[in-house]
Amino acid sequence: MNKSLRKLSFPYLLWILIFTVVPLLLVAFFALTAYDSNGNLYLTLDGFRNVFGGETVAFSFFGLSLQLPLYINVFIRSLLIAIVCTLLCLLLGYPAAWIMAKMEIEHRRGSSILLFLLVMPMWMNALLRTYAWLALLEPKGIVNNFLGLFGLGPVQFLYNDFGIGLGMVYNYLPFMVLPIYSVLVKISPSLLEAAADLGADPRRVMLKVVLPMSRPGILSGINMVLMPAMTTFLIPDLLGGGRYLLIGNAIERQYMVSRDYTTGSALSIVLLIFVLLSMQIVSKNTDPDADEGGLVA
Repeated sequence: MNKSLRKLSFPYLLWILIFTVVPLLLVAFFALTAYDSNGNLYLTLDGFRNVFGGETVAFSFFGLSLQLPLYINVFIRSLLIAIVCTLLCLLLGYPAAWIMAKMEIEHRRGSSILLFLLVMPMWMNALLRTYAWLALLEPKGIVNNFLGLFGLGPVQFLYNDFGIGLGMVYNYLPFMVLPIYSVLVKISPSLLEAAADLGADPRRVMLKVVLPMSRPGILSGINMVLMPAMTTFLIPDLLGGGRYLLIGNAIERQYMVSRDYTTGSALSIVLLIFVLLSMQIVSKNTDPDADEGGLVA
């Protein structure tokens, strides 16, 4: 049996080796090597020195002003924008997930339609979805034309924090809703009825029963939104007009514009370490022995 399982797993192991392990080793190789003026390859830590050193720029946050290395500044800015995007997705996504799950639990019509409407935009390429916002939000776009009917605008929706945040929330909201929905839909109605019979009002049922049970879905959703929001480069390029340098844009420019593979790979390694630490934190806060959301009737 073990031999047959090994044979069945071989294609997957080969896939992981070729498309995951080898690329990571190449990134590590480029991060630790460079070519001199004569074209000779040598080992170096210049990429990491560029990441953690080099020129400094001012970083301001709630009145606090610091002089930080450029890429550390970019990293912190990317993290803050990703955190805001994740919180907005959680605030918008949790009620949507609860509404769909409650409709499913109570066997009411419409939950499958709502789920379909949520998932349907994901069938379209992310580039096309983001370009659609350009047509909607540009100064002479549909939204500003509509506002013009009431004597408002034109409003500058694009090429600022609002445009980038809107694009991120729109693209990543399903990744928050679906994990939470998959947990909430498994809650047995008898648990909610028992809490109500014991005197809990709807608010206490939500805070004391539903919310704790949905914790694994919330953590999973946070992990699925925070990492892509932090590493994206497409949305800031399109909706930010290329004026915002986030960590994804910094890596892209090192590879595609500067051709500095050493610094670009060092940035990628630092980002990968951060991603792995974040995933470790999430896994530690999720009980692996508990059923998802503790949903045992």
